[in-house]
Amino acid sequence: MSTRTRTTPVLVPPVEETRHEEELARGLVAADEEAFAAIYRRWGSLVHTMAARSLGDAHEADDVTQQVFIGAWRGRHGFRPDRGPLGAWLVGITRRKIVDALAARTRRLSLADSAARDAAPTGPAAAGAPDDVLDRVLVVQALSRLPHAQREVLCMAFYEDLTQAQIAERTGVPLGTVKSHARRGLHRLRRVIEQSPAAGTGTGTGA
Repeated sequence: MSTRTRTTPVLVPPVEETRHEEELARGLVAADEEAFAAIYRRWGSLVHTMAARSLGDAHEADDVTQQVFIGAWRGRHGFRPDRGPLGAWLVGITRRKIVDALAARTRRLSLADSAARDAAPTGPAAAGAPDDVLDRVLVVQALSRLPHAQREVLCMAFYEDLTQAQIAERTGVPLGTVKSHARRGLHRLRRVIEQSPAAGTGTGTGA
């Protein structure tokens, strides 16, 4: 009588993968740029996918992805392996940055709505609306056509009266990047306003 030995598959945890993640985590804490680059290659697409699904905007997802890894680098000493793996830590940062992005979007929409209400005619006296109201409408419309990163920087500067250093501190974006966004945003904003059909209709726009 012959007997067959049935082999039962044994699920073995990916030890090598776990060790690799632990090595990357140690490299991050030690400010190893090569380890950080490897972390970005490994989790960058996951972070971007999470942001894109939540925000529905590729440009905002790009910004969130950048902010997540900048935040991870700056806050690397706050990583605690005993609280969870590196991937889960990055996912937590991503969720917080997504919430921040949604809150910023809500503030921008509120500002635009407020400007639109201020500019709307409310009575006979509104027929002679001053040129500054027209200018405000033009600015709001022009801002809405800018890329997200440039729009966010200019909105903080225009409506919240923040300096570029304050904007960098609030957003976690490097100061040089903020300055670049502001410079490019102002250039595009001026160009959009100059191309607007309404830009030359007000009497206050002459020299």
